[in-house]
Amino acid sequence: MFIAPMLLQDAKDNRPYNSKHHIAEVKLDGLRCIVSHMDKLYVYTQDGQSVTHKFPELFDCPLPEGTILDGELIMMDDQGRPDFEAMSARFLSPTDRTPVIFVAFDILRHKGIDITGLPLLKRKELLDQAFVENGHYRKIKIHEGKAVDYFETIRERGLEGIVLKSKKDHFKYESNKRSRQWQKVINWTYADVYISGYRKHNFALLASIDSANGAKLPAGVIETGLTPLQQNLFDGVRQRLVLKEDQHFVYMEPLLMARIKTRNWTKNGKLRSPVFMEFVRA
Repeated sequence: MFIAPMLLQDAKDNRPYNSKHHIAEVKLDGLRCIVSHMDKLYVYTQDGQSVTHKFPELFDCPLPEGTILDGELIMMDDQGRPDFEAMSARFLSPTDRTPVIFVAFDILRHKGIDITGLPLLKRKELLDQAFVENGHYRKIKIHEGKAVDYFETIRERGLEGIVLKSKKDHFKYESNKRSRQWQKVINWTYADVYISGYRKHNFALLASIDSANGAKLPAGVIETGLTPLQQNLFDGVRQRLVLKEDQHFVYMEPLLMARIKTRNWTKNGKLRSPVFMEFVRA
């Protein structure tokens, strides 16, 4: 049985805040999943795709029948941090069997009963009671101190960010809705990159960076963040910088630079989910 998960909103200005009405949790960098153990065990992505067959280790299941959990499927690096690249590789590979861990942060069915109408802290109590952790199933730890200090700790550890969750009694779990109850604060990485071209269809900017020998290396595609005004500024100069083009891309002299924010850099030096912020001087 699949239940569409509640989705996150961005915190205002991507800033953490201290509030007696909220708890904080680390934002795990993995694959959002619903694990359902009603009559059989099923693992679903957040859009409802069944991926149970991809993760046979999750059949080592401590969940009693009648349990449905919301959480994150992760893999850990050698420093004990969630490794999104490794998780993505495992998800896409038909042969990779590197073990995964499902970390539950909410419970939607308990003993077969729909509990999405209960307040967050009551659901957390039932989640604590629902199962005993093992090597593949864990429960997230909540933080009820100052979220601003907690975010700084998360940032220093190089983790993805935090989620602030309202614990007011009248707030319930809102399936398939982007709710202000849950607000994410992302630990963005900032960088200046060269604009080396653009994609013709479904417009996006091509980014590059300096290599050790001074050559420009492709660093990824910037698909979001450009405002209409910034688009107009770019349109006013791009034709003067064109070097060549093919069916899909136009390549330019890398004379423009942009400041971007990105989730992190991949192991092969690419931007992960970059967002355009502003043009800067080269």
